[in-house]
Amino acid sequence: MMARMIGFPSARDWVFSAKVFVAAMLALYIALAFALPRPYWAMATVYLVSHPLTGATRSKGAYRVVGTLLGAVAAVILVPPLVDAPALLMGAIAFWVGALLYLSLMERSPRSYVFLLAAYTLPIVALPSVNDPMQIFDLAVARVEEICIGIVCASVIGSLVFPARVASALNAQTTVWLADASRWASAMLTGAPGDMQQHDSRYKLAADIRQLDTLITHLQYDADTAMAVRCARVLHARMTMLLPELSGLASVLQALHGHAAGVPETLATRMAGVATWMRGESSTIVVPAPASVAAKSPEPGWHADLVATAEHHLATLSDLWHDCLVLQQHISDRAVDQHMPELRYEDPPSEPAYHHDHWMLLVYALTAGGATFAAGYAWILSGWIEGGAPVALAALTTCIFATTDEPQRVAWRFVRWAMVCLVVSWFYIFVVVPFAHDFAGLAGLLAVPFLIIGALIARPGFNLFAVLLSVNAASFANVQMLYDANFGNLFNGTLATFGAMIFAPLWVVTVRPFGAHAVLRRLVHASWKDIALGADRRELEEHPQLRGRMLDQLQRLVPLLAASNDKASNRGFAELQVGFGTLMLQRDFETLPPAAQGMLARVLRSLEYHYLRRVREGEPLPPPRQLAMRIDHALEAIASGGVGAASRDAVSALTNIRLSLFPNQPM
Repeated sequence: MMARMIGFPSARDWVFSAKVFVAAMLALYIALAFALPRPYWAMATVYLVSHPLTGATRSKGAYRVVGTLLGAVAAVILVPPLVDAPALLMGAIAFWVGALLYLSLMERSPRSYVFLLAAYTLPIVALPSVNDPMQIFDLAVARVEEICIGIVCASVIGSLVFPARVASALNAQTTVWLADASRWASAMLTGAPGDMQQHDSRYKLAADIRQLDTLITHLQYDADTAMAVRCARVLHARMTMLLPELSGLASVLQALHGHAAGVPETLATRMAGVATWMRGESSTIVVPAPASVAAKSPEPGWHADLVATAEHHLATLSDLWHDCLVLQQHISDRAVDQHMPELRYEDPPSEPAYHHDHWMLLVYALTAGGATFAAGYAWILSGWIEGGAPVALAALTTCIFATTDEPQRVAWRFVRWAMVCLVVSWFYIFVVVPFAHDFAGLAGLLAVPFLIIGALIARPGFNLFAVLLSVNAASFANVQMLYDANFGNLFNGTLATFGAMIFAPLWVVTVRPFGAHAVLRRLVHASWKDIALGADRRELEEHPQLRGRMLDQLQRLVPLLAASNDKASNRGFAELQVGFGTLMLQRDFETLPPAAQGMLARVLRSLEYHYLRRVREGEPLPPPRQLAMRIDHALEAIASGGVGAASRDAVSALTNIRLSLFPNQPM
């Protein structure tokens, strides 16, 4: 039953697991040969940094070395002057963990590993040394050596033994993604009207786009040329833009099917042609000018606006799809040249920008910092001499757990896995491993559990659990303890480690009981603020990065939208349509006739007031009917002013805004 639900690991997963295990045993052997005090950290580090793709392992490893050094230096600086004030020392360590985790979350590239490693390296180095602070420098050096040995072994084995290229994985992933996009588009263009908004491909596309972004960040450590990385980033931008384009097209076509005049025959023919081309059943397609079908409408009006907007979406969709196919082919070609291929879609001018929800980042940071202080203070009160290592493990586990979107669901699954890990570890420590008389025997006995854990690391749904379990299982299997005949020390040590594993998820659930819906709601509320900014011409001039931030919000929203089956899912795409439509109106404002400018100014002012009101109330208040009337008057003014490129864009933008805000109100 479970195997059918999660899928049995593939041959590629087992190959990856074998590579990681070989690297872990190599790291453990080297750490033992150099008589390092905690050789299991070298082994654990291999599992912490390893990734099925070679380039991702390299990107993690390089920055993790820097982060480890930073954390070790901080430990050397903090421990000696604060060792006689335990509560103050724990407060400083907790503050460091929270602050560095915050910086890690602010950074969206592999450089985030510098801050993440620095966050939990400090407690790993500092806490076990408080009983002998004079040895802090030697302990810091030893810990850096152990972690660096693991990083180097993981990178070398990953690069030399069956290396897996990021470019190949990216090509395979984009192929699947474009196939899903093609199915959704085909369902809209040729299917029943009721299926247009709720096609399953919409949610799968949204869920997978974030994974593609992660692959592209690692591509620079694996790509043959810098142009391949640039093409991948442009491809990701085109694929991201397909989501709002397809969503907007679905709304327009649904409105057309519900209109008394229906879908014109010429438009239906072109829709079928675009669907055939996107399915790969036709090698070429003739894309007419956006006005070709709209010009055949008998008279201006709402139906003509819908047809013109559908034409505009089809033209944009065709350009985006053409660019995606060309860029994918360019990336998959190993002999890619140093020139960007010819593209059809023209990117609107925007500066790169990131959306940061500082309140949520602060919650994540306080969660990790608070867990570190609470666990450390409990250790101080207990007076247990050897309690520093479990507290350090609790800090590490909480740093990784703190950013999960659904802490409750993840926490209980992890607790169950941790209990299984504890029982298996006790079985190995007390029954199996004592029969190991040399390193080869030890490696053979450890192979079974760690090969299973390694295979789970390659499984997307189990990656978080497997990484945490591998790190903690390595501490369970501390070979320095295996030769200690004192049963009590072994039992207490492993039980304390288990307690640290359990403490982290329980703390996160207690401190942060809300899940992904809260994050989704805050992202939608942030989009209200940006729409209000975009509707104000003065504010827009002071925020040139607004469009880039909206695009980043889209990339943050889509994985959450995929997991949401309530109204928030449709609302997120609707707000995106309003935001992009507002920016398009601002872009073309000066090129429109004076009469149309006056009407557009009223529309923009009403949009600004409406979204500012939503921000103040914190609720998705319904838009005022006056806004619908102003949009209708603006459409009439543009129609009477003649047809041009800017006019067609403005009609499309206004139509999308109206359909997003008033989906059930006819003109």
